Amino acid sequence: MEQIILFINALFELSNAMAPYILFGLFFAGILHELVPETLVTKHLGKESIASVVKATVFGIPLPVCSCGVIPLATSIKKSGASKGATLSFLISTPITGVDSILATYGMFGWIFTLYRVFTSMIIATTAGILTNIFDKEESPQIKPAISAFAKPVTNSFAPKSSFNTTSFSTKQNEIKADVKAKFSLLKGLRYAFITLLGDIAKPLFWGLILGALITVAIPQNLSNILVEYSWLSYLIVIAIAIPMYVCATASLPIAAALMLSGVSAGAAFVFLSAGPATNTVTIGVVKKMLGTKSLTIYLGSIIFGSILFGLGLDYVFSISEINPASLVHLQEKATILTMVSSIILWSFVIYFLVKPYFKKEQPSCCSSDGVCS
Repeated sequence: MEQIILFINALFELSNAMAPYILFGLFFAGILHELVPETLVTKHLGKESIASVVKATVFGIPLPVCSCGVIPLATSIKKSGASKGATLSFLISTPITGVDSILATYGMFGWIFTLYRVFTSMIIATTAGILTNIFDKEESPQIKPAISAFAKPVTNSFAPKSSFNTTSFSTKQNEIKADVKAKFSLLKGLRYAFITLLGDIAKPLFWGLILGALITVAIPQNLSNILVEYSWLSYLIVIAIAIPMYVCATASLPIAAALMLSGVSAGAAFVFLSAGPATNTVTIGVVKKMLGTKSLTIYLGSIIFGSILFGLGLDYVFSISEINPASLVHLQEKATILTMVSSIILWSFVIYFLVKPYFKKEQPSCCSSDGVCS
């Protein structure tokens, strides 16, 4: 019974911590969808190139969005035509940093740690995006022509001959679509955010919250003592905890500082700062559904290998420079009315999308199995 209560409390706290960021991310994604034409996203992020990956990485770094708030944003740009590599690099770079997190990191750890965190997040995100474009290329289904290749084109001998450029006609259509997109509609943006996007991530979000709460309960209370005692395993222990755990970039700072003050190396704490915000059980489920197993493997591999590698590098930097981290800053966040209301709204949407398929009306008898009615 005690474990059940702990699980419910962990689920409650996890939902309160994540809900405001997810709802904000959905709202921002809906606004972005209305303001930014899909042709612009396709132009800059649609190609499987290094340039598109770098653009997605740089675009994601300053955004103050956490690892859950970035999910609807990444889903949105993917639906708008971004390549898998660009989407994945955006998913990694955005939650690790952010304007608020960068400033907080500077205030707590100093400018060396801050620059190192931003630089390494760019390297990890860019590497993951490039590897995805190389090893998990987009599947571009070939569109079959409506007219058979053996059929002769139908011409009208009575019509005046004119040179009709199909390319310019297609370009004109895109321009018209872009003009229509320029007409901002808040209602359409909200519908896209909370119906289309949230409907896509409702199921993995539900299971991610459940698993996240279970993992939170399973983490031992004397974590810092374990990491100090087994310092050579501290990197692996931290990465095993950070990967499935939900923690925002800013909220991860006091945890990392506490680990350092407990005797854990700065490199191990950096692993937590890098891998913790970059991923969690929710993001893992969404990446698998949205991008596939190969991209998920590259996603996790890049974060794990990159975080440990740069954690070792940070330990080396501190060892030769003899610079210690700044003093610990205590940040105790309690559930507020805003977080609780956000949690209730989010769970209402999630439950709605989970039970919705079971309450679909049966098709009328005049409809065939494929949904076509006579």
